[in-house]
Formats: sequence, structure tokens, C-alpha cells
Amino acid sequence: MPNIARMTRAIRHVLLPLLLCSRAAMAADVLPLPDTISPEAKAVIEFLQSAGLKQLKGPAPDDLVGWKALHDAQETALETPNKTVLDQLGATLTEATIGGVPVLDIRPKGWIDDGRVIVYIHGGGFTLFSSRSMAGLGALVGNAAGMRVISIDYTNPPAVKWDTVQAQVAAVLKGIVAQGTSMSRIALFGDSAGGNLALRAVLNLREQGAAMPAAVLLFSPWADLSNTGDTAITLPAADPTLSYAGFLGNSALAYAGSLDLRDPRVSPLYGDFSKGFPPTLVQDGTRTILLSTSVRTYQALKAAKVDVVIDLYEGMWHVFQGAPAPEAAAALASAGAFLRQQMK
Repeated sequence: MPNIARMTRAIRHVLLPLLLCSRAAMAADVLPLPDTISPEAKAVIEFLQSAGLKQLKGPAPDDLVGWKALHDAQETALETPNKTVLDQLGATLTEATIGGVPVLDIRPKGWIDDGRVIVYIHGGGFTLFSSRSMAGLGALVGNAAGMRVISIDYTNPPAVKWDTVQAQVAAVLKGIVAQGTSMSRIALFGDSAGGNLALRAVLNLREQGAAMPAAVLLFSPWADLSNTGDTAITLPAADPTLSYAGFLGNSALAYAGSLDLRDPRVSPLYGDFSKGFPPTLVQDGTRTILLSTSVRTYQALKAAKVDVVIDLYEGMWHVFQGAPAPEAAAALASAGAFLRQQMK
């Protein structure tokens, strides 16, 4: 495992510049913070609230120019910070193409090739971020597990729709296997929208009669694109980063196109997990509107008799694992242990 203090410094460089991309003002009404979270976590939430990230407005679902401008702004803001985190963790990045799709090969410091690989599908509401701008989180998970990470640089909607994105994920997985890595040596990791894509990728493999990966790691998976669930109703004021009306709703439509948002092809929570699924770890915090989606994903997998664990963190927000707080370090350690256990 990497040094926790060093990891915390690295996480800080991933988180802060992203927040500075939002020019919106802080909402007038903010809920008090509990005394059951660390001082570091409190400081991050206060910063998130003051940055006004949840007030970020997404362009119209079909506004190619608007989404590209927002995407490019995020990429520019994160370029230097991601180099910093990679340098501090001692990770290396190599650009490559697998199955005709661009990827980043992220290798932890001191990595020794034992055939195991984590395939990372990044989040960002489908519409934002890239393998490059999310390389910091990929490197943190790779370091925690001591494994190589292949991060898929899928094409962001609305330039393409759900079927093209899923085909790109499938092409990378098929290409890795063609290079000589068996599915039993592959874990899928996805955060937020990437968690949606990871779930869907496994269901697609199973429906095709193909082998499935050894394990699935999900950070706050956006597995239901409709604005559904208890915490969608109860936590909008508490969540410091996400707004369905402001950003997520338009991102969902940009990805799903003409499909109903509860169609299992774009919302895998409504899919059939009963015919087999790999061991899965779902991580989330209790201060996010997508908490119910994580709980419902866990329940659906458990009902299908999948080996699944839900790992919740008091007072944490959406994909908090990239924050300078002890809760984030604990979650990363848990994720790394899960991956090592499932891929012995």
C-alpha cells in the first residue's frame, strides 16, 4: 500500500482544480455538517459547497458545441494536477490503443507484471472527463491494489450514444483477452457513470455467452439514469456536488438518446442479474442523491445471489475516494483489499 500521507497530498491535487471549474455561487441554504466525520472531510464539504459545483448547468442534451466546450474546460483544468498526482504516487502513464479504442496504461510504482489488470471506466456523467483527466483516481486504485490499470478513453456523448460507448468498452475487453490476458485475471472498476458502464459491460458479456471478469468494483454507480430512489427525494439539499435538474438529467439524455431512461440497456439496475455476475464491491457515502441507487444496486445483486458487499461511509459525498480525508484513504484500502482477494 502507498504511504497514506503521500496519498492524501496526491488526492488533494485531483479534487481541488475540478471544483474551481464552476463559476456558480454557493446555494443560500446549506445543511449543517455532522460531528461524525473527520475534520478533513468537513473542510472538503465546506469547499465543495462554496465552489457551487452542484449549481453547474449542463447544456441541452443535443448541444454538441456546448458539451465540447464544457468538456474541454474540465480537461484543461485537470491536466497539471493529474501530472502532479501521478508523479507523487510514482505511477507511469502510457498511451495505447486496444481494440481500436484509445486507452491509458497506468502502472503503479514498483509494479511487477503478474498478469492481473484492472480495467477502469471513468465517470463524469458520460459527457465529461477522459482517461487522462481521471488518471489520478485510476492511479490511486491501482496503487491500492498493486495492479496495472487500463483506463478506457471512450467517446463522450452526445457525440455518440449509448450503443457506441458500450461497443468501445467491449472492444477493449475483447482486445485485452486477445493479447493473452484471461477474464479471470481482469477486474472491472467504474465510478459513477463508469459504474453504470461496468455493470452493463458484464451483462453484455454474459448475454453473449462470453467469460466474465473476476471482480467488479463500483464507486457510487449511476446504475439508474432516472431520478429515482429515496435519496433523490431526501438528500438534494445535503449533496454538495450533484444536481439532477442542473446536470445529471441532461447528461442522461445525451447518453440514452431516444431510449427510456429506465431501459436496462442504459440503466443496468433494471437488468437481470440472476444468470450469473462476478463478486462485486459497491462503495458510496451517505451524503449523495445517488446513495439509493447504490443501495438498490446492492439489493438487486444480492437478490440474484451474487457475492456482493456494500461499503458505506458516514457523511461522504459522490465519489469521495478522491479526497484528502481519512475516510477516502480507508475506502481505497478496502477497495484494494477486495481486488487482491478476488484476484489471488
